Amino acid sequence: MKKWLVAAAVMAAVGSTSVAAKDWKVVRFGIEGAYPPFSWTTNEGELKGFDVDMANALCEEMQAKCKIVAQDWDGIIPSLLARKYDAIIAAMSITEERKRKVDFTNKYALIPNKFVAEKGTDLTFTKEGLEGVKIGVQRATTHDKYLTDNYGDSVDIVRYGTFDEAYLDLKAGRIESILGDASALQQGLLDKDGGDEFAFIGPSLTDPEWFGEGFGIATRKQDKELTKKLNQAIDSLREKGVYDEIAAKYFDYDVYGE
Repeated sequence: MKKWLVAAAVMAAVGSTSVAAKDWKVVRFGIEGAYPPFSWTTNEGELKGFDVDMANALCEEMQAKCKIVAQDWDGIIPSLLARKYDAIIAAMSITEERKRKVDFTNKYALIPNKFVAEKGTDLTFTKEGLEGVKIGVQRATTHDKYLTDNYGDSVDIVRYGTFDEAYLDLKAGRIESILGDASALQQGLLDKDGGDEFAFIGPSLTDPEWFGEGFGIATRKQDKELTKKLNQAIDSLREKGVYDEIAAKYFDYDVYGE
């Protein structure tokens, strides 16, 4: 009798596992919608950008239905872990700190990071040279961590929920510079009305200790099969030339890198 009960329990467990296993016919992507050209939100509330196009192309490659979920940056990883969506595609750098919480696909983009300031601004990028200088970053990003680790006891770091807020303060003279990825600064500020008053200054930053291995798609650690499918889809889109077609809509340089 006991053996039968044990066998029945085992069968029930196997059955529940197979029922619970996901086939990933629907994939929900969390996207910020406030970081052009990777993503932005139109006046009609629609999400647009490279990340949006990539999410749709990846789903098509995986023969899955794609659902896009808008999510503010501050809560983007907690909401993934809370199962609000299945993956994050939001220009998120693959870093060791983040890998302790989530898994990542292989990179799908790699962009240098730059400072931008009003033309004629002369800053020396040392602790002494940046003493008391107000530099804006988006909160809880690799740029935030880089400034904190390298200049935190001298620079006056001003943190924002979105880069649009930082751009407004830069234009108003409330901060002296912004640190972000070069492409987002180019399209979000320099290419906009009044952007000709500003320019990139200082070094290009790509140190993997802070900026990781490129941008990856974040997934929950238990969803290994989804990560595998996404990696296969990224490779396939690149082999077919679909990736380059999408990238050409937003970038005039190789956004994938070596």
